[in-house]
Amino acid sequence: VLSSKLRRYLYVGMTYDFDRRMRDHQSGYNRTTKPYLPFDLILKEEYMTRDGARIREKELKTSSGKRWLYKKLEVQKED
Repeated sequence: VLSSKLRRYLYVGMTYDFDRRMRDHQSGYNRTTKPYLPFDLILKEEYMTRDGARIREKELKTSSGKRWLYKKLEVQKED
């Protein structure tokens, strides 16, 4: 999960190649995230299967998942 440093925006996604995906996002290569650059990584989870990762991605994209992420982000900023 990426958090925009400048705006209130979270990006939830999954990938097989984390390093490439981060470079793509931080360089503005991804159209979805380009307007929200730059980003901080606030959560990274690894799963053994694509299905498991997809289920978690869907959970985090729900309204309750986003609330949980914003709460986690607020706690991190306090530390």
